[in-house]
Amino acid sequence: MQIAVLSGKGGTGKTTIAVGISEVIKNSTKIDCDVDAANMHLFYTGEKITKEEFHSGKKAYIEIDKCIKCNKCIENCKFDAISEYNNEYIIDTIKCEGCGVCNLVCPVEAVRLKENKVADIMQVRLTDGKLVRADMEIGADGSGKLITELRKKADNNNITIIDGSPGIGCSVIASIVGVNLCLIVIEPTVSGLSDLERILKLVESFKLKTLVCINKYDINQDMTDNIKRYCEENNVEVIGLIPYDDAVIKSINELKPITRFHDSLAGKQVRNIAEKIIKIGGFENECSDSV
Repeated sequence: MQIAVLSGKGGTGKTTIAVGISEVIKNSTKIDCDVDAANMHLFYTGEKITKEEFHSGKKAYIEIDKCIKCNKCIENCKFDAISEYNNEYIIDTIKCEGCGVCNLVCPVEAVRLKENKVADIMQVRLTDGKLVRADMEIGADGSGKLITELRKKADNNNITIIDGSPGIGCSVIASIVGVNLCLIVIEPTVSGLSDLERILKLVESFKLKTLVCINKYDINQDMTDNIKRYCEENNVEVIGLIPYDDAVIKSINELKPITRFHDSLAGKQVRNIAEKIIKIGGFENECSDSV
C-alpha cells in the first residue's frame, strides 16, 4: 500500500504529519518526494544502504586546450550561459539548458555535451523500515523523472509513505501515480480552501481515494466549517482535525516525530489519523506500539 501526503503549499505541516504517520506504521518505507526542500531525513538516523547518482539532461563544457576563442559559442547561446573571464570561456551550468547550439557552431569541436548530474539517490536503513531521498546538486531542480526513480526503491511488501511536493505540478503528479491513497493536509484559510479545490481536481483525474486533514483547525473555526462543508459536498472524508499545539514547534526543534510527544494533542490526532488509514487499508497488524 502506498500513501501520498500532499498539500497546496509549503508550511502546512505536511512533513510533520507524514513523519508522524510513518512512526505509527510499523516497518514502513518513507520516501521524501519533496526533493527541492527535502527534510524528512532530519527526523531519522540510520545506516546508508546505497548511494546512486541520478543524471538528467546534458550540460555543455569547453575543452580549453582546443578552444580558439572565436566567440561563436557566446554569440549563438540564447541563454547567456557562456562568458569570457581572464581570457577563458566559462559556462554557467545553471543557465545552460543543454540545447547543443554551442557544440554545433564550434569550428574545432571544443564544446562538448556531457550527462548532467542532478542528485544522489540515497537509501538509509532505519531501526524501523527505510528512508529514500534525493540529495540535490546545487542549483538543480526536481523533476517527475527523479520522483519516479525514488519511488522505484519502495519495498513492495511494506507500506510506503510518500512525502509529496506541495502544489499540483509535475513532481506531485509523479508522486501520486499508482498510489492507493492520498492524504491532503490543509490549513483553515481562504487560500487553504482554494488549494484544496485544485488538488482535489488533480487526484480525481487519477481516480484516487482521497482523505483530508485540517491542520491547526482551531485557529479559524468558521473556515474549518466551510472546508468540512465543501468536503461533504464533494464526497471527501475529513479524516482528522489537528489542533494548534506548541509541542509541534518543540518536535521540530528537537527533530523528533510529533507522535513521540505523548501529551501532545496534535500528536494524538496524528496517531488517530494513522490508525484510521491502517484500518482503511486493511493493515490492522501494522500499527506500532512504540509511539
